[in-house]
Amino acid sequence: MPSSVTPCDVARHAGTPPGPGGRMRDPTPGLGRVMVLLAAALASASLAVPEGWGEEGVQYGQVGTDVTLSCAGARAGSPVEWRRAGAAALPAGSAVRHGTLVLPRAGLAAAGTYSCHGEDGALLHAVSLRLGHLPGVPSVSCRASDYENFSCSWTSSLETFLPTRYITTYRKKSLTGEEKRRNKNGHVGPCLQDPARAGTCTVHKSEFWSSYRMNVTEVNPLGSNFRLLDITMQAIIKPDPPEGLVVEPVPQAPRRLQVSWRYPTSWPKEPHFQLKFRLQYRPVIHRFWSVVETVNLSEVITDAFSGLEHVVQVSAKDFLDAGNWSEWSTEARATPVRDPATVVSEETTTDTSLESLAEEPSQAPNPEPINRSDALEKMAILVSLGIFAFFILAAVLVITILVWLRVRKHGKDETKPHNFLVAATHLKALPSECRGAPCRGLRSRVQEAQIL
Repeated sequence: MPSSVTPCDVARHAGTPPGPGGRMRDPTPGLGRVMVLLAAALASASLAVPEGWGEEGVQYGQVGTDVTLSCAGARAGSPVEWRRAGAAALPAGSAVRHGTLVLPRAGLAAAGTYSCHGEDGALLHAVSLRLGHLPGVPSVSCRASDYENFSCSWTSSLETFLPTRYITTYRKKSLTGEEKRRNKNGHVGPCLQDPARAGTCTVHKSEFWSSYRMNVTEVNPLGSNFRLLDITMQAIIKPDPPEGLVVEPVPQAPRRLQVSWRYPTSWPKEPHFQLKFRLQYRPVIHRFWSVVETVNLSEVITDAFSGLEHVVQVSAKDFLDAGNWSEWSTEARATPVRDPATVVSEETTTDTSLESLAEEPSQAPNPEPINRSDALEKMAILVSLGIFAFFILAAVLVITILVWLRVRKHGKDETKPHNFLVAATHLKALPSECRGAPCRGLRSRVQEAQIL
């Protein structure tokens, strides 16, 4: 097996379509060839020396395939003996053919150091065999923490057990007329990898309104695989969290907290690229957040709970709603000032409780003091309700009596005219010639009726 990858190997693998996890094929064959040639050039620069993959005398093989080890110091046709360091015998199924050692369908357990010896037992050659897998399609994601640069990170989709390197390039998809005149094949460049941050690369001086195609190629001594990813700055922009979050109570305002923060240092503050912010806060003892959006660098919380510690965080997003919200900032905590009325009430309740305890010590086994202010308050409430009910009943009784008297008086007034008319009618009906005691008695009764 070869101990390194040639540029042709990189070109061959880069020309194959991506696996199930790949994003898409390059629809422009000419630009695709440019990408392949650039990847091949970078691979040839980094992989030209076989020792670049490891120490001298290392051979790489693919798991599950037949691996052949050659004895470099042996003379043609001379017998050769193969040994494995740290083992009494060679792996099962191995065979020596014309001085070479063949390991059929080698597994990871077959890795190790092998040596070949002459008839006299002298060491002729030693090789360290490392077994692994071809690279898988890397998983790639990109993010812009500002509107001038973007970074991409990746992870391998398969554990290869072999040393691995990455080739990272990009191509600008939308070119201006001047760019097309300068480079007919498109603007292609390297995504610069940072040795201090493994698995990341950065494209500097990118354009906010442009689209790019990223190529991340994973290469190991057995071959390569790649991922193509189309991105736009507007879609991947995600600011860093705001910094310098400060929360302070407002004097003489029991339900207010003053909150302030700064732009993240990674975001250049320009008039055309502003941020908006999202503030979330809650009392420490509560689970649910209240959220407020603002374009300012400070905000006053007006519905905080007096005397309770609050936790506050803030995040940022592009003012025109491009991309995503940043992660939440680190927490800041503060407690609003206590309400004076609440403090006086609590002190009074505490004094009353202490006096009650001094007069009547608790006999309960619970060592906590018993607060008797609740019983006194309940008694006072019951007495107040009784007095209030008494006055209500008295008022209802008085109103009922007055209504009854009024109705009675009204009934008498209606009866008097009726009796007078009846008496007058009877008086007129008496005959003029009525004389004697019967008539006098009748007249007396009519007169009494008139008087009434």
